[in-house]
This record gives sequence, structure tokens and C-alpha cells, in this order.
Amino acid sequence: QVVLVESGGGLVQAGGTLRLACAARGGMLVRYNVGWFRQAPGKEREFVASITHTGRTDYGTSLKGRVTISRDNTKKTMFLDMINLTPEDTAVYYCRLAQGIGPQVYWGQGTQVTVSS
Repeated sequence: QVVLVESGGGLVQAGGTLRLACAARGGMLVRYNVGWFRQAPGKEREFVASITHTGRTDYGTSLKGRVTISRDNTKKTMFLDMINLTPEDTAVYYCRLAQGIGPQVYWGQGTQVTVSS
């Protein structure tokens, strides 16, 4: 069983930066793809960014240009670097891992990001 543990959320002022991390623990990970999603109060969960096992990246429209996704395969950890944050970026950020047939999908517990004006 794969467990995803997120960290790095918190309170930041508008215009600030933040790095989120998501570490994968347990299970057997082979050629897995990872991504970040976020959900603001009263809104649907939306796609933020993803990176495949080959390193190909994709970004959603809401944070495009202000976010970079990366991964460290040796540490089974992925990162989301965000800059120029605005109060509209306030949300719970979730990491997601997918691999194998189906695929098998795992979600982190979420980390709160709050941007003050």
C-alpha cells in the first residue's frame, strides 16, 4: 500500500513563495506519474500540475507560469514550487500518484495553503 505524505503548506503573504513536498512511502513504485491538485472552499478540485515518470510536465491554467513541478526519484518525493501567490491560491493542495494498470491511484491527505492579502 502506497501512502503519500505531504508537507510544506502554511500561511504566506500575497506575492510570496511556497514549496510543497509529497513523499511516497511503502508499496512498490514503478514508472509512476505524479501530480498536484487543489480544492478551495466551495469549489471543485482542480488540476495544478503533473509530471510523468519520463519527466514530461503539464500545468493547469490557474497557476501556469507561477508553478514548477519536479520530482526526486531516489527519494520518491515530488515538489511543487509556487511563486507570486495570491489570496485566490488559498486551498487544500493534494498530491496524487498513479501507476500500473487501471491505473492504481493514490492521494495524499492534503496540505492547507493560505495566502493573506
